[in-house]
Amino acid sequence: MKLHTKFYLSLALVGSLLLSSCDSLLQVDPKQSIDANGALNTPDAMNAALNSVYSKLRSARNYGRDLLAVSDALADVGQTTSNSGRLIGENNNQPGAHFGTWQNSYFAINEANLILAGISKVQGATDAQKARWEGEAKFLRALYYFDLIKVYSYIPTAVFQPGVIGQGGIPVVLEGVITSGEALTRKTPRSTIDAVYEQIYKDLEDVKKLVPAGRGVQYGSGPAASALLSRVALYRGDWTKVVSESTLALASNVGAVTSGAAYVSGWRAAINPESMFEVRFALAEESIGVNESLQSTYTAILSLANKNSQGGWGDFIPNATVRGFFGLAPLQAAGTVASDNNNWDVTRNADIRAQLYTTGNTVRGAGRQIECTKFMAKSGFAYADNVPVIRKSEMHLNRAEANYQLKNESAALTELNAFKGLRGLPAVDLSGNALLEEILLERFKEFAFEGHRFFDLKRYGRAIVKTVPAVNLSFEDFKILPPIPQREVDGNPNIKQNRGY
Repeated sequence: MKLHTKFYLSLALVGSLLLSSCDSLLQVDPKQSIDANGALNTPDAMNAALNSVYSKLRSARNYGRDLLAVSDALADVGQTTSNSGRLIGENNNQPGAHFGTWQNSYFAINEANLILAGISKVQGATDAQKARWEGEAKFLRALYYFDLIKVYSYIPTAVFQPGVIGQGGIPVVLEGVITSGEALTRKTPRSTIDAVYEQIYKDLEDVKKLVPAGRGVQYGSGPAASALLSRVALYRGDWTKVVSESTLALASNVGAVTSGAAYVSGWRAAINPESMFEVRFALAEESIGVNESLQSTYTAILSLANKNSQGGWGDFIPNATVRGFFGLAPLQAAGTVASDNNNWDVTRNADIRAQLYTTGNTVRGAGRQIECTKFMAKSGFAYADNVPVIRKSEMHLNRAEANYQLKNESAALTELNAFKGLRGLPAVDLSGNALLEEILLERFKEFAFEGHRFFDLKRYGRAIVKTVPAVNLSFEDFKILPPIPQREVDGNPNIKQNRGY
């Protein structure tokens, strides 16, 4: 299917895109937006524009919170506490209580497209600068498109499940727009799911050539592109590519696979040593704040060093399944005192990941609860942690799963057991479906509170089953997908709304 090169945006969306200040179209100092005559003609302007695309990853609707916390609330990872009333609808899988990444992601894609169109016009730029701008813009565009397709559409490995009727992929646009009049001349339909994945592949393959080394884990790079390709191919069921890209990512010098105490301390470092790509919060003014940050969402304490400090809401905590993985005590009744020893649980479970959970603070008299401490103000100021989007350890689990699907069970088992060893667990001897289930279980434990579980269930077409709250959501239920924003459907007759909305 031919990909359209312009994407229709509603008038309201474009107006806000042009007029907003902190999330402006292109943040090029001293301007807050780019005008129709173009402002991307100097290296400084191009760098500022590219920084704006990175900055939109920090939005609470993207990696600032929702792609992790909403994802796990929709899945079977945890339960809400009602401390602030947030994430309750998502945790109960109510209609419309879902992701809302559409608008911010298309803002960012439009910026990336404008950057790509403007590179050839930049005066005084070196070939190396132009390659970096193109490579990083394509990495970001691919990431935003992947996050959109996995949220708003069915995943290829589960698309043909009985009873599932999809409306295709998402609109793909490869050319930016500046004025609302220009935007309103195009009304792009949803591309096929396969066409969207092909565009993501194309962008990431270009990244590998354009920025083979990169300039740090907070920027797009060739190794980060291979790591992201490994994940994209996993969702697509392109198992051979999963193996090849995972292998390339593991062989790179970006990120490190950690084990033991180093794995735990990595979550206390400003930059996680496992990160192959990480969303950066560098300044206090970038803090999301006490209401929606990951730190506040997951914990009611401000600091592990002073667990009596009241720092957040602790809205979303591990459920009995996750607590059982790590030998964690049940929730504390109101008025009781739980242990303050962050390592108390290690005696019950050799899994080193148990040390990433501890007791929080009483909020609104609800008692103290077990909380996940993966995000605890490591940036030096509250409510703004760098967020590892891709950790190198994922490559081992991706490759193990792909080898299983390729009927290379021996390789899959060897990789799985090696990974278990990194986390302090004994080897297993499994084959057939039991081996696949163990790989998926290891993913559940490894990526709890990092936003993977919902999509792992979705790509295998599995029901979401919870005890607290009581939920049994079949894969065929329309609530597996979120609604496309109604303003987009109303303004573009070529966009078909997801069923049920």
